[in-house]
Amino acid sequence: MKTRGPKNPNKVLLYYCIGALVALLVFNWLIFPQMMRGAVTEVTYNQFLSDLEAGTVVAVEEDSSAGTITYQMKDENGRDRICQTAIVSDPDRVDRILLATGPDGEAVQYGGVVPTQASPAMNLLFRVVLPVIIMAAAGQLLMRYMFKKMGGPNAMSFGKSNAKVYVEAQTGKTFADVAGQDEAKEALAEIVDFLHNPGKYNSIGATLPKGALLVGPPGTGKTLLAKAVAGEAHVPFFSISGSDFVEMFVGVGASRVRDLFKEASKMAPCIIFIDEIDTIGKSRDGAGGIGGNDEREQTLNQLLTEMDGFDGTKGVVILAATNRPESLDKALLRPGRFDRRITVDRPNLA
Repeated sequence: MKTRGPKNPNKVLLYYCIGALVALLVFNWLIFPQMMRGAVTEVTYNQFLSDLEAGTVVAVEEDSSAGTITYQMKDENGRDRICQTAIVSDPDRVDRILLATGPDGEAVQYGGVVPTQASPAMNLLFRVVLPVIIMAAAGQLLMRYMFKKMGGPNAMSFGKSNAKVYVEAQTGKTFADVAGQDEAKEALAEIVDFLHNPGKYNSIGATLPKGALLVGPPGTGKTLLAKAVAGEAHVPFFSISGSDFVEMFVGVGASRVRDLFKEASKMAPCIIFIDEIDTIGKSRDGAGGIGGNDEREQTLNQLLTEMDGFDGTKGVVILAATNRPESLDKALLRPGRFDRRITVDRPNLA
């Protein structure tokens, strides 16, 4: 079982810093103003004048840019209260404030807020740069999450073959590991001999069948036989399932077929084993008038093209396995492709 390594502490710290910054900005822009607003009592302008006449106002602050008057007063219990009202058109307002006296008989403190213009650089930072950075960081995290869900570093390698490669005898299987399949082993012995001694066959102009189809019910050892052929011949062994070719994106299957044969040609002589080939090799007769699967048919067409295109003397042998030979397209079974059928029945020897 594959164990996950420890997470990068720098990345974890970065995520915590980004989260703390976002939380601070939300608190500063949304929550803190609401908390401050709750500590200030909204009153009418008439109530403000009444408090002035009653002598309960201690200090008045006028903010012309915000259009508000904020004043501090003493309630009937002697506790301080902060009240706020809107500035209205009153030519006597300033005189009333200057002539008013507070609870201690002293003049009311009166002042104004000088309008200040924020630095353009700070405005740019807080209104443009910082939101963009936050959105970019959130987008990056989302993309990484989606990237991992799609398969990590190989997420964009749609057209690459997923075949497992066993170099030389790494399959670890030989004909001695296959019991009760003497007929099948005898039929495959010719392929093994060709891969061992290709010059002997080439000298007399003989060519090996490009493909051999292993036919039999599930669990009879078709995959084991294919690995045993590679193990006996000591050649690279490419193993892939038919379902690995087909994806949700049209054209991916055909691209993977091209990539598989390209890699196999580089490592010739070798064996390509396609398990459950009926997944992509079903007949294209369009039964019922419904038509076929475009992606599957493109993959099959590319497989047929590749089998016609490579030289059989190079030692690239294609083995395929299926338990439904009747469903295969006729083009797969014609001479020059999977023209040799090997029956792999249930073992009759222990």
